[in-house]
Amino acid sequence: MSDFFISTAYAQTAGGGGMSNIISFLPFVAVFAIMYFLLIRPQQQRQKQLRNEQKQLRRGDRIVTAGGVVGVVQKSREDSNEVEVEIAPGVRVMIVRETISSVLTSSAKPANDEPKAVKK
Repeated sequence: MSDFFISTAYAQTAGGGGMSNIISFLPFVAVFAIMYFLLIRPQQQRQKQLRNEQKQLRRGDRIVTAGGVVGVVQKSREDSNEVEVEIAPGVRVMIVRETISSVLTSSAKPANDEPKAVKK
């Protein structure tokens, strides 16, 4: 009667599991690759683009700081880490360049943005 409740355990053969270890590790590699291409890589590209925008700030550019303050760049020097921003008429503040979270508009015009000649 006691054999009815206890199942018999069978031992597996040792060895022959080399390839199965590699195959069981493969899903972890696939998940990491998917995470990299969907999350990590786009974020790195966005950070690189933001650093380039911060370096190329010019007078008249509208920006948003990390605190959510919107302003217009009044003075920016490449050798300085600070930017003078006008946040209200007559109110100018100095902010650190790295606190700029986005550039809304740029004063630089594309080369093909010339006004069209009027034909008579």
